[in-house]
Amino acid sequence: MKIIRDLTDYKATTPLALSLGMFDGVHLGHLSIINTLNEIAEKENLESAILSFWPHPRKFLNPDDDVKMLNTLEEKLELLEKSGIKNIFLKTFDEEFRNLTGTEFCEKILVDQLNVKHIIIGHDHTFGKNKSGNFELLKSLSEELGFKVNQLEAVQTNDLNISSTKIRIALSEGRIKDANGMLGYNYPLTGKVIHGKKLGRTIGYPTANIKVPINKLLPKKGAYIVEVWMAGQFYKGMLSIGTNPTIDDQNESLHTEVYILDFDEDIYGKEITIRFRDFLHNEIKFQGLEKLIEKLDEDKRLTEVFQFKK
Repeated sequence: MKIIRDLTDYKATTPLALSLGMFDGVHLGHLSIINTLNEIAEKENLESAILSFWPHPRKFLNPDDDVKMLNTLEEKLELLEKSGIKNIFLKTFDEEFRNLTGTEFCEKILVDQLNVKHIIIGHDHTFGKNKSGNFELLKSLSEELGFKVNQLEAVQTNDLNISSTKIRIALSEGRIKDANGMLGYNYPLTGKVIHGKKLGRTIGYPTANIKVPINKLLPKKGAYIVEVWMAGQFYKGMLSIGTNPTIDDQNESLHTEVYILDFDEDIYGKEITIRFRDFLHNEIKFQGLEKLIEKLDEDKRLTEVFQFKK
């Protein structure tokens, strides 16, 4: 897979079948587009391509906007590579790009610069200044500019259209299984293990504190059943997102820490990957450590019997 990060002087020679968008999450709806894109590319002797943005255009429009993404850039590129896409164009959103009308975007970027011969667009995708570009515009320009265009219907799960927004909402409500069902994979979090206050070890539940990537969306505060992956090895885990109110009620900063079952090694500074599997409960402030330990024991039993292979 080729990754083209600078389009300033780029001019494609190979004709492309292309789709455009953030593709945040690279969920089942996105994969429907990508699979169609790959099929068309093979049938019409084109190369498949995605035109996306990094960072999110909202950061340009409002630098103070704390945009949280379903994927880090590394996760996104890994998922796109697995999908079979041949080319990824990562455009930085800027003032010049912001002011392109839908028609100008089609002429200057898609046709003149990228040599696009077939465009696949999602059911609700818009582009260009004031969202002036859409399927109808593409259709009206297609003959004149020499490309074909297809619009795909939304993919559904449980009678609901799949979208990145719906996945974010599910995660914000702790509905991990719903989010995973729309994604088509278990929601991941990768980060380095950093030193914390080491309070967990004082109650028999030592945890690994994870440094969360700054733009990564976390599910709601609470406790979760997770997979833990280190150096290709799988472990069962219980992950907490919260402020540890029982042990440190003066703390207001958010911590993400995981207790790894049947594990006792020094992993400070190492990178681990968490995959969320189920929600256990909301963050609770217990009346004393004894009640906290009882709940941790219960969470551990639930984690031990969880069917991870599903």
